[in-house]
Amino acid sequence: MATAQAPTCTKCEIHAEAVFRVEGMDCHEEVVILERRLRPLAGMEALSADLVGQRLRVTYDAAQLTTAALVEAVGQTGMRMWLEHEQPAASPDVRVRLSLTVASGAAIALALAVGAWSPAIATGFLLAATAAGGVFPLRRGLVALRTRTVDINVLMVIAVTGAVVLQQWLEAASVVFLFALAQWLEARTLDRARQAIRALVELSPREAIVKRGETEQRVPVQTIAVGEVVVVRPGDKVPLDGRVRAGHGDVNEAPITGESLPVDKGPGDEVYAGTINGRGSLELEILRVGRDTRLARIIHLVEDAQAKRAPVQSFVDRFARIYTPAVIVLAAAVAAIPPLLAGADAATWFYRSLVLLVIACPCALVISTPVSIVAALSAAARNGVLIKGGAYLERLADVRVVAFDKTGTLTLGEPRVREVVPCGGVDVGEVLRYAAAVEERSEHPVARAITAYARERGVEVTAAQGFTATTGMGAVAHVDGRRVVVGNDAMLASHGLTAQGQAEADTLRRRGYSVVFVVVDGRSLGAIAVADPLRDTARETIDLLRGHGIRRVAMLTGDHELTSRAVAASLSLDEAQHGLLPEQKHARILAMRKEVGDGAVLMVGDGVNDAPALAAADVGVAMGAAASDAALETADVALMSSELLKLPYALRLARATVRNVKTNVVVSLVLKAVFLVLATTGTATLWMAVLADTGASVIVVANALRLLRAR
Repeated sequence: MATAQAPTCTKCEIHAEAVFRVEGMDCHEEVVILERRLRPLAGMEALSADLVGQRLRVTYDAAQLTTAALVEAVGQTGMRMWLEHEQPAASPDVRVRLSLTVASGAAIALALAVGAWSPAIATGFLLAATAAGGVFPLRRGLVALRTRTVDINVLMVIAVTGAVVLQQWLEAASVVFLFALAQWLEARTLDRARQAIRALVELSPREAIVKRGETEQRVPVQTIAVGEVVVVRPGDKVPLDGRVRAGHGDVNEAPITGESLPVDKGPGDEVYAGTINGRGSLELEILRVGRDTRLARIIHLVEDAQAKRAPVQSFVDRFARIYTPAVIVLAAAVAAIPPLLAGADAATWFYRSLVLLVIACPCALVISTPVSIVAALSAAARNGVLIKGGAYLERLADVRVVAFDKTGTLTLGEPRVREVVPCGGVDVGEVLRYAAAVEERSEHPVARAITAYARERGVEVTAAQGFTATTGMGAVAHVDGRRVVVGNDAMLASHGLTAQGQAEADTLRRRGYSVVFVVVDGRSLGAIAVADPLRDTARETIDLLRGHGIRRVAMLTGDHELTSRAVAASLSLDEAQHGLLPEQKHARILAMRKEVGDGAVLMVGDGVNDAPALAAADVGVAMGAAASDAALETADVALMSSELLKLPYALRLARATVRNVKTNVVVSLVLKAVFLVLATTGTATLWMAVLADTGASVIVVANALRLLRAR
């Protein structure tokens, strides 16, 4: 994805932005090298690096700087860079580096084999092993020094040079071989974390069958335009977002929503790029192409989330900036002070200082946090949970109070009319006629239920005039010249009206129904009872949340008190707030945040009507975000399907991630501390230090990759 923003010229400046992939950017020191090489370039404005994703986002003045110049500058550091949308040629460095590592290991083996009868030949083999294994560290170390950076390659070259000076031939050869091998293993392990996002990118096919006139043509997906008709055969992946124009099929939406059960699709239904058609052939009218498809937006949001730093990551980076110089100063002191002050053997303490230099690289520590977070974000996305960044993952782990909206969240969001109760001898059809005329203009689920019920009963729906809706309350319009108010008690009260039949309405509410009153020219015609069934998994979800340490589960709804109580009782909720408008839900969430103390408050809603409450919560979660642009944008966490059980999964994953990060940091610091002591006491050798340093990187990455298996 390389983007060039619309020019905003000021004195001939052309601001542009590009995203690159960088091969060889595997450690924090390499990021520093890139920054020091690129920031002085004329026209450079800003750059940010995603270490785990190996991505570099650059903002620059296109009048002074080109992408070719940027690529060339990075090439001078020994790394390789290309625009994200391009396909790079295979790097010869990877094959050459592996060949040299194998050659180094083979030379050491030969040296050990001939050492007993010819020490001179063995020394020759060890020098050859050192030279073969040291080519790449020496090249990268020189680049680092030119940018005034001390990275692991510089430290390694100094250590190996010192071992050669001390005539520790086996030690020097072993160090470069183990370092090269561990670096290769670390790169391979890190690549597994990167594959998670690549798998998302590869969900969408490169070609599709387009129906043009009477013929069907297989064409590249990027050439298809909105409005064209695409044929999706059984077993094919859906290439772009579209609406079914003809045909029926069962579509596997797991790549988008994480749901394993296929969804039946027919004319009028939407399907998304990356989903898989099962039985039956579909003809789709394309609705969105390129970066506008739901899959492309999800990939973009996940990549942005990976680039956002969690608070713990910032802390680790600050610590690393202090740690490395401190250990280098300690190494210098170890080399100089004992021989100068105590007359100790200079060679012995010089060797110990070399061991300390190897330990000075904080790579394992720095990478311990981002790789865990990236693995968790990727696992969540694969299972239909989109988390907007590491900061929200940390907050999720701290959640102690969960608040739910009712309609469409705890309930299915598919209300049905259960009963119509007329007043004063009015006919049921008359109540429905006026109610449906007003509600036909509304998009609210209850309004759609009333209109559908009226049509099923054969009621003719008259066109209404002057329609006005009030969020969370109801609507008013004129039908046949008469003023009709349809809504709840709050709606009637706002118009100075009082409904008849409150006793009957309360009876319906105790059964869990919502009641909609119909008032025409100030006279009550009746009430309509609407039921929205609870989700099958609502009770199980709440039980699981409590099992995960949630102290309080609340429901915030605009519904009547009696209906709210009925739902709360059936789900054993700790708290149920009723009759709330969106701004009142917002205020209640703010109050909860003050009450919770050391924990965080999570709000679950639909991402539209509940936007104020979602924004007020520590973590806002939108349900069913696959079908809603607004939900994708407004929430901190988006459940791509409307499956409530994804919420306890997200909490469990967040807590596992925080535990993983803490474990990785502790492992890194303990290994460093142990080897600092062993180095100064002369117990640790150079090759042991190399194993400890690069081995720690492999350990923390492998530990983080366990999160990819989270279910």
